[in-house]
Amino acid sequence: MSEEKNTAIDLKNLKAGGFIKERGKDLFTVRLRVPGGRLPVGRLKKIAEVAEKYGQGMVHLSVRQSVELININFRDFDAVVAELGEGTQKVASCGARVRVPTACGGCEYNPNGLVDTQKSALEVDEKLFGIPTGHHKFKVGFAGCPFDCPKSATNDVGFQGAVWPVLSADHCIGCGLCAKSCTEDAIAMGDNGKPLFIPANCLYCGDCLKVCPTEAWRAGKKGYTVRIGGKWGRRPLVGTLFAEFLPEDQVVDFIAAVLGWYQEKAEGQGRIRLGDVIRAQGPEALLARLRERFPAFVVNATIAPQAIATQVGKEKQAHDNR
Repeated sequence: MSEEKNTAIDLKNLKAGGFIKERGKDLFTVRLRVPGGRLPVGRLKKIAEVAEKYGQGMVHLSVRQSVELININFRDFDAVVAELGEGTQKVASCGARVRVPTACGGCEYNPNGLVDTQKSALEVDEKLFGIPTGHHKFKVGFAGCPFDCPKSATNDVGFQGAVWPVLSADHCIGCGLCAKSCTEDAIAMGDNGKPLFIPANCLYCGDCLKVCPTEAWRAGKKGYTVRIGGKWGRRPLVGTLFAEFLPEDQVVDFIAAVLGWYQEKAEGQGRIRLGDVIRAQGPEALLARLRERFPAFVVNATIAPQAIATQVGKEKQAHDNR
C-alpha cells in the first residue's frame, strides 16, 4: 500500500478480500481463512505474533470459526499479509462469494461423529472458496451428527452426518440396549424379544450401532443429510431437506450444482440469498435440477426454507398497548 495520506481506498474491494473497515480512522479488521475452524499450533503462533506487532495484541474469534486481526492500519496490509504467509496463513474473503466452510471435529475424535467433516471442509475450501456468486454470500457448514453443533441448517447449504441402521436378526441376542439408547423411539422391543425399527422416528444418529454388543446393527447407508436455503441476519431462514445419505466424495459436486442453479435463477435480482430464491421459485425447481445429477440421494419432495419469527413478542406487545 502507498504511504501517501490521501491514498484512495476501495472499501468494497477490500472487504471482498477479507479487509473490513472499522470505526476508527484508517483501521481495519483482517479476517483469516480457517476452514473447519482448525489451526495448526505453528500458524496460531504466527497469528499471535502478527497481532501483537500490528494490532492491539488481541484477536477476535468469529462465530464462523475465523480468526480476525483487529485494529490493523491499512498502511500495514502488505506487511501483515507477507508475515502471515510465512506461516502459510491466508486471508479469507467477504462479499458475494463462497465463504470459508465451517465444521465440527467430525469422526476423528468425537464419539458422536459419523463422517469426516474436517476432510469435507478442507476439500470445499480448496475447490470452491472465493467463487463469486454474483448475488450474495454463500455459506457452507458441516455437522458430524444430528446433534448439529455447527447449526448446519442455518447455512446456504448445510451438511449433517447420517447413518441408516439395518438389523441382522440372526446376530441379535435381544438385550434391548438399542431400544434403551434410542431417545427418538425409533426402536422398540417386539413380542419376540427382538428390536422393531420405526423408520419414521429415526434421526440417523447411529447410537444403536454404537451400543450393540454383537454388531447386529450395521450401517446400511452412510453419508450426509443436506439442508438448503438457510441464513441468519435480519430475516433468518432455516434450510430444509433436499438430500439424504449423500456420499462424502460427492459433496463438492453437489454444492457446485446448487451454486450454479442459484447463480442462474437469481439473475437480475440484485443482492438476494439462495433461500429467498428457493422460496420465490418453489423447492421443486431446485429438486428437479439436483435429481439430474444425484437421483439416488435427492428426496422426493420438500418444503421451502422456513422463516424464523424473531419478533415473536412484538405483536403481543403492540396488541397490549392498544
